[in-house]
Amino acid sequence: MFGRRGNEGFGKSGGHSPVPQAMPATVPVERAVTDAAAPVRESIAVAVAPSAPPPSPIARKRSPRTEDYYDTKSQVFSALIDTIDLSQLAKLDTESAREEIRDIVNDIITIKNFAMSISEQEELLDDICNDVLGYGPLEPLLARDDIADIMVNGAGKTYIEVAGKVQESEIRFRDNAQLLSICQRIVSQVGRRVDESSPICDARLPDGSRVNVIAPPLAIDGTALTIRKFKKDKLTLDQLVKFGSITPEGATLLQIIGRVRCNLVISGGTGSGKTTLLNCMTRYIDADERVITCEDSAELQLQQPHVVRLETRPPNIEGEGEITMRDLIKNCLRMRPERIIVGEVRGPEVFDLLQAMNTGHDGSMGTIHANSPRECLSRMESMIAMGGYTLPAKTVREIIAGSVDVIIQASRLRDGSRRITHITEVVGMEGDVIVTQDLMRFEIEGEDANGRIIGRHSGTGIGKPHFWDRARYFNEDKRLAATLDMMEKPQ
Repeated sequence: MFGRRGNEGFGKSGGHSPVPQAMPATVPVERAVTDAAAPVRESIAVAVAPSAPPPSPIARKRSPRTEDYYDTKSQVFSALIDTIDLSQLAKLDTESAREEIRDIVNDIITIKNFAMSISEQEELLDDICNDVLGYGPLEPLLARDDIADIMVNGAGKTYIEVAGKVQESEIRFRDNAQLLSICQRIVSQVGRRVDESSPICDARLPDGSRVNVIAPPLAIDGTALTIRKFKKDKLTLDQLVKFGSITPEGATLLQIIGRVRCNLVISGGTGSGKTTLLNCMTRYIDADERVITCEDSAELQLQQPHVVRLETRPPNIEGEGEITMRDLIKNCLRMRPERIIVGEVRGPEVFDLLQAMNTGHDGSMGTIHANSPRECLSRMESMIAMGGYTLPAKTVREIIAGSVDVIIQASRLRDGSRRITHITEVVGMEGDVIVTQDLMRFEIEGEDANGRIIGRHSGTGIGKPHFWDRARYFNEDKRLAATLDMMEKPQ
């Protein structure tokens, strides 16, 4: 077989050499990957899997692990490492390498006559392939589309978020060395590194999922890995309506806001769905517009044909070569953009984004961490001050009021549901105060017997919004008027 050492079979002298001594039965399943095999696994991953392997069929319900299973996996893996020819395996693509490993493991199981059911044998094959080519214990979680977040707190604790609620997973790592090795494998795919000299890293998986790693010595109890997973099927505003995040009238209002090129800021707390909502809003950008995105780790999924994606770069090991978000946004202005989209505004780059919004790049968008539209405005003012600008407070507020047209507030409620709680228009200035008005808001009315929040979205009856003339310019005024009338009716 192509991946094996010549015609020697599993032994080195033509016969079947004994399988190496099994590890103690109390060792977790991932412990089957021996310390000696770890460099081998890494070399295969680098040579054979430049991108993540396709998810194996491990999303099915897995049977409980037994000590016999752990013992068997240890023996099979040791025999595999003695058998496989790495120089030949490195020439294969990822899928062929996975099939080659599965064939060899099947032969080992048959020759050693391990007593295993068909389902146990399939799970063993998947586990070993994941350890060699994929992300090890993370693979079962990455294959599940119902998981929103994966949170690894050291080798012994892994939590997941399902349906808005955090729960502990049975997934464990062999030790912190294995966890750090997998983290290094993830971040190396996007040209980044994580180690003691650079213990914090933002990266992404090939599917766009956001990854954050913080390693010792900063993480005291072992490497902390957080993965914000993106669903394979991109959400749309229509789906948000089905989930109850917003009403059909509210979704239509958001469509109009996107089409008439309002400058938009999406505000919300961590995990409230800001990036998901930003992706939804980008669907209403015309196909002939030139769009430039700036992100710390590229995760936006725009469908337009004319998109330029930019990503920041951390400093190298000498502390040089860093490219910040401010650098990207400043460079955007020289690239003839029609819209600039900033994945997340965290600091002084907000000033450059506001300048872009106010200088002919209508329809630009960004997200900010804030708990209300009013707090969002205060946060922008504070972030401008962080940049060392010595502008008077009134001048800063005038810049904000003249740049931002609409703030959309996304919130994650206590029952785990995500709702769009405010669509707020920035009207202008009165004295030293930025004036806003809500076009729609979500009002909590209580909760049902299962603890789910009960509430309703309602219009605020403001008449014509401030961007009415813009809507008329884009021939959306009639639809806007009809939408606002529908929002006034009792739900």
